[in-house]
Amino acid sequence: MNIYEKRGVSAQKEDVHKAIKNLDKGLYPLAFCKVLPDFVGGQEEWCNIMHADTAGTKTSLAYLYWKETGDLSVWEGIVQDSLVMNLDDMACVGITDDIIISSTIGRNKNLIPGDVLSVIINGAQNFIDKMRGYDIQLHLSGGETADVGDIVRTIDVGYTTFARKKKDELIINDIQAGDLIVGLASYGQASYEDAYNGGMGSNGLTSARHDVLSKIYMEKYPESFDPATDAQYVYAGSKKLTDSMRVGEEEVTVGKLILSPTRTYLPVLKSILKDHKESIHGIIHCTGGAQTKVKKFIKNKKVIKDTLLPVPPLFEMIKQESGTDYREMFEVFNMGHRLEFYVKDASSANAIIEISKTFNIDAQVIGRVEEYAGESVEITYQDEVYSY
Repeated sequence: MNIYEKRGVSAQKEDVHKAIKNLDKGLYPLAFCKVLPDFVGGQEEWCNIMHADTAGTKTSLAYLYWKETGDLSVWEGIVQDSLVMNLDDMACVGITDDIIISSTIGRNKNLIPGDVLSVIINGAQNFIDKMRGYDIQLHLSGGETADVGDIVRTIDVGYTTFARKKKDELIINDIQAGDLIVGLASYGQASYEDAYNGGMGSNGLTSARHDVLSKIYMEKYPESFDPATDAQYVYAGSKKLTDSMRVGEEEVTVGKLILSPTRTYLPVLKSILKDHKESIHGIIHCTGGAQTKVKKFIKNKKVIKDTLLPVPPLFEMIKQESGTDYREMFEVFNMGHRLEFYVKDASSANAIIEISKTFNIDAQVIGRVEEYAGESVEITYQDEVYSY
């Protein structure tokens, strides 16, 4: 059992996948999101896609930072985290527009006051307004906000998203031998972002929080972690949230670096799909399972990632603080890129790279696909090979 599992979480979500293994996988089993018949419109050539996700335990880190600094802005980032975990998953099947959004927020009213709730509720509209500037239409339908302190320790922020799409406009994963893999950076500052993004996303926060932060937070904020977790794995690092860390030319606090809002790739994806959809055999959002995520969407293929983007400072800090080996790190954290395109040739890869760079997001060919008797992901980093 690795450290991540000892904290009561799982990068691969084995229990979840076991529970749902007999459920219908939708019209296209290898699609990144489940695709359903058009139950809403009843038209054969259309389909429905609904997705649900939350910001996960990143809300606990936001709680700590807000309590320590009084900075309410971190909660707006939590809204983006939850939204992007839905929207960018849907974008992997080609949906980048006309998406209906509904929120589900559960809070402990004794710990989370109305001003925090206000930032969260209004944060969704702020994100929608920003995306509208890139001709991406998102529609907020409302939602449920409940005071459930008996079951939620601080706050849980989730969204459900829905869209209709013509079947022939979808991206259905059909990853083929010979495909090149283009990775888009999760770190840096995209043209539509307001500050440097450490690249964290919304996966691996349980480990990041406890591996990096000091034991003082265990004593000050017992409501911020599961009391059933062995104390040796709770806030076992050396850093304080307000410690500074140099990233390039900037000084960023450790808390803000880990809390960097999950980057959305929607503007980039919309631009790429406009002219290059036909050359794409698959799109993978490297969320749960991180760099091994693609294994769920291939058949009789080996995905080889041997020219990765540089691992940014955030993940090196987590590794140093935790002592976790790279094999586990690549399963838990995106390690520098969170979106992958599987394309048929170098010309297509170069086009995607150029479009990405117009949004100030680094991108490069990070690997390739080969035939294989089974499903495998092979990662080469610093002359070591990790097979999954």
